[in-house]
Amino acid sequence: MKILYATSEAVPFCKTGGLADVAGSLPAALAAEGAEVAVVLPLYRRVREKFGSQLTFLCYDYVNLGWRHVYCGLFSLEKDGVTWYFLDNEQYFDRPDLYGYMDDGERFGFFSRAVVRMLDHIKFWPDVINCNDWQTALVPIYLKDDGVREDRFRSIRTTLTIHNIEYQGRYNPYILGDLFGLDAGWVEDGTLLMDGDLNLLKGAILCADAVNAVSPTYANELKMSYFAHRMESVMRKCEYKLYGVLNGIDMDRYDPARDPSIAANFSVDDPSGKSADKAHLQRMMGLREEPQVPVVAIVSRLVSHKGLDLICEVLHDMMKLPMQLVVLGKGDKKYEEFFHWAAQQYPGRMAVRLDYNEELSMAIYAGADLFLMPSKSEPCGLSQMIAMRYGTVPIVRETGGLKDTVQPYESWRDAGNGFTFANYASNDMLHVIREAVYLYKDYPDSFSRLRKRAMACDFSWARSAGEYLRIYANVTGQVWPPRETVPAQETASEEVPAPAEAAPVEVPAPAEAAPVEETAPVEETTPAEAAPAETAEKAPAKRKKAAPAKKAPAEKAEPRKRSAKAASGEKKPSALESTGKTAAGETKKKGTAPKKK
Repeated sequence: MKILYATSEAVPFCKTGGLADVAGSLPAALAAEGAEVAVVLPLYRRVREKFGSQLTFLCYDYVNLGWRHVYCGLFSLEKDGVTWYFLDNEQYFDRPDLYGYMDDGERFGFFSRAVVRMLDHIKFWPDVINCNDWQTALVPIYLKDDGVREDRFRSIRTTLTIHNIEYQGRYNPYILGDLFGLDAGWVEDGTLLMDGDLNLLKGAILCADAVNAVSPTYANELKMSYFAHRMESVMRKCEYKLYGVLNGIDMDRYDPARDPSIAANFSVDDPSGKSADKAHLQRMMGLREEPQVPVVAIVSRLVSHKGLDLICEVLHDMMKLPMQLVVLGKGDKKYEEFFHWAAQQYPGRMAVRLDYNEELSMAIYAGADLFLMPSKSEPCGLSQMIAMRYGTVPIVRETGGLKDTVQPYESWRDAGNGFTFANYASNDMLHVIREAVYLYKDYPDSFSRLRKRAMACDFSWARSAGEYLRIYANVTGQVWPPRETVPAQETASEEVPAPAEAAPVEVPAPAEAAPVEETAPVEETTPAEAAPAETAEKAPAKRKKAAPAKKAPAEKAEPRKRSAKAASGEKKPSALESTGKTAAGETKKKGTAPKKK
């Protein structure tokens, strides 16, 4: 199976949030399962500065975006069994930051257009393109639009991963032609129209062959108005193709036993180095070195949906407890000013850094005792997984991926891997913080066992990668895992019964990748009732020998020939002229395929 993963950021090249961690880890996990994987992302200035010497220039071409005829360079890098492609245009991407510019719509419109038009120049023609959030939401739309005129694009299937539905890519509908080069019919039939705005994420949800949320609970929450940011009707309409797959983390990168960035290494079997990391953190942040007092940490973007309002309401009550507080992050000015002021009220007990520093964040994960995430909404969350990996017990609100990954501590049977509260209420949060602090101080043996259970949790990508591959197989019609190769002499003797024997292998595939569904009406469903993630996969049934897989359709062979031609440096006018005129008004959308989707 050939997979192209389109993303606007990825570790280790560039990062602003959890999307980068996912895009940096998932493709390698897919490749480890036997898929052929490539990733494409913009060639930002910070990527060029740090990795420029490792990049290989492949070719350049021109991309039509509305009335513009724009240069696009293609660079590549091989890493961990994955081919990384970088699309270059200095006008759009040679900037100090990844996002936050007035022309972000045009920048990522160009990126999405280039992903489609540069397919001729990469080493394979993909079976499926996995898009992520609004920055790549135009890819499924462009594929549908180009597929009306060019048959070769019809073979490509698309999946859309929603990391945070709050960010939707909303613009004035009158700029559709000039900015994105699409016909007005995309708005007139309602595909891209939402509340009077041009909504790129809505269009991608309708046009994609599958939609994936980053946790099972979040997939259910997206059908509720409280979480969906006015997109609940669209999500309910597309419920038949909605899946929920929990994210994972890179278990090798986040390994306290081998992490060179922390003061002392430790493991679940030998946690003695944890105390040295705590003392190092206290010295670094200017806190009193008190080993018997728990350090509560917050590493987060300082924005409202992270639940910071709850902390602001009861901060003084929190600081009456025998605890220390560390805050790292930046965001809305009102939260930055509040935490800056609060740190001055509790010198030696509270420390704040209004910035994001990767090295400091790892020191906090390794040195803190408790990790606070009272999120109003949290699609998946990676911080609580990293914290548990480093023996820092999480305190979370039961929403999204937090509910799927953190099981509440139960003293009566000594179970659970963290502390949770369900209601978005400051008193409920304060109650579990108090419970966690006093468990640390008064029952150190119980807290030590709780810490070990948290560290022993498996959040690797192996299980999640298998679920992604089943989604891809479901939309492409392929069988995954692929059938075992049968020797030629055995195949000849089994030609007649082969089709009948292959049937049992193909039938279970769709069932294993069944979409997330609610068993109760939406009105009666609450966030606390959403189903938790499954922690284990059923073993596949024993397969019988089957005939070799059928050859790929002939239409996929043409792009291979084009790619070889591009590698020789020869100009390819057909790849540019196939879209017709570059003016937005001369491109028309035919048929009603997107509307029926």
